[in-house]
Amino acid sequence: MNNLAGKVAVITGGGSGIGLGMARAFADAGMRLVVADLNEEPLAAVREELGARTEVLTHRCDVSQHDEVQGLADAAVQRFGSVNLLCSNAGVGIPTPTENMKLADWKWIIDVDLWGPIYGVEVFLPIIEAAGEGHITATASLAGLIAGRRMGAYNVAKHGVVALMASLERELRARKSPVRASVLCPGPINTNISFNSVKHRPGGAKPKSDGAASGRAASNIQSMLEQGMPPDEVGRLVLRAIENDEFWIFTHPQWNKTLQKQLDAMNDDRSLTKA
Repeated sequence: MNNLAGKVAVITGGGSGIGLGMARAFADAGMRLVVADLNEEPLAAVREELGARTEVLTHRCDVSQHDEVQGLADAAVQRFGSVNLLCSNAGVGIPTPTENMKLADWKWIIDVDLWGPIYGVEVFLPIIEAAGEGHITATASLAGLIAGRRMGAYNVAKHGVVALMASLERELRARKSPVRASVLCPGPINTNISFNSVKHRPGGAKPKSDGAASGRAASNIQSMLEQGMPPDEVGRLVLRAIENDEFWIFTHPQWNKTLQKQLDAMNDDRSLTKA
């Protein structure tokens, strides 16, 4: 998708982290923005920061609720008349062994991480196609390609996002749609996803057991994230991929060697390599 200046981008989970990095990159490209988040406080900061650079609409949205995603679309169209780009980016994750994950946490993580992008496609695709040109991208993870330990629900949701966007891209191209799709599979990025996930976990639920080990895992994940790529750099990578109609968006392509090892093991002896 070229000539982005003046086009309208909708970003969920845009109040911080990768979503805010995308918003900044798109603003630099001259796009008008609809930034959605679960919390009003970061949205106010987005309006203050980016409102001086481009036209910005902020909207509170829980992407796990179809009616709220529809409300986001309605607000975007009412303000700007059309939408050209959707970034389904909102996400959560709690490090817990699969056998200890509560069903309520399974549902919450999959509702946000997978149903959010599904609702995004269902609601926004007709609007973007009506605009005559556009793009839909969703934030998955390397966890959507390699299922590591203690992140079962997150892995399942992110694998689903990869499958959703791959299916969509093939279908769009097959029917010669003016819309393209892509999937972002980031490695460690310096965001507060761990803290935010704990904060918004429904009912402040705790794991059924293994709490201390999961707590250490969460601390280790957060430490790794704090050493990760700056979100603004991710935003620029996403912008370039959209401009070039690229499907796969990787922040750490060197980690693809692990994907190759997994494929080699699959072909060689049907084993699963250690992630």
